[in-house]
Amino acid sequence: MYEMKQEYLTGIELIDEEHKKIFEIAESAYQLLHNELLPDKYDHISLILNELRDYTKKHFADEEAYMESINYKRMFTQKIQHQKFIEKLEEFDMDSIDENQDAAILDILNFLADWLIEHILENDKRIGEE
Repeated sequence: MYEMKQEYLTGIELIDEEHKKIFEIAESAYQLLHNELLPDKYDHISLILNELRDYTKKHFADEEAYMESINYKRMFTQKIQHQKFIEKLEEFDMDSIDENQDAAILDILNFLADWLIEHILENDKRIGEE
C-alpha cells in the first residue's frame, strides 16, 4: 500500500532513495496494523516511531544540505516544515498508544500519508526543478 511511485520522484537520487525508505517505514506500520496474530503491538509501534524519528532527522539534514548547496530559495520554508514534522512525531504519547494500539497506528499512517503526499508533491519536487 505504501510504496514510492514515479510521481513522487524529485530527480535527485539521494532524496528519492531516502523518500523510498520513509515509504518502507510507513509500509511496516501498515503491515503491523493488519497483523492479527500479534495481540500486543506496543513495542513494534515504539520501534517504528523511533526509526521514523531517527531516519527523518537524517533525511532532513541531507535534504537541507542539498538545498543549501544549490542555494535553494525555499529552504527556510522547508526547514520549518521539517521541524513541524519532528515536533508532530514527538507528540505521539506512548501511554495513549498503549491504550488503543490500532488507532495509534492509524494516526501514524494518516499523518505519514498526508505528509508524504503533500510535502513531496508540493515541496520536495520543486527542489529537483531548480
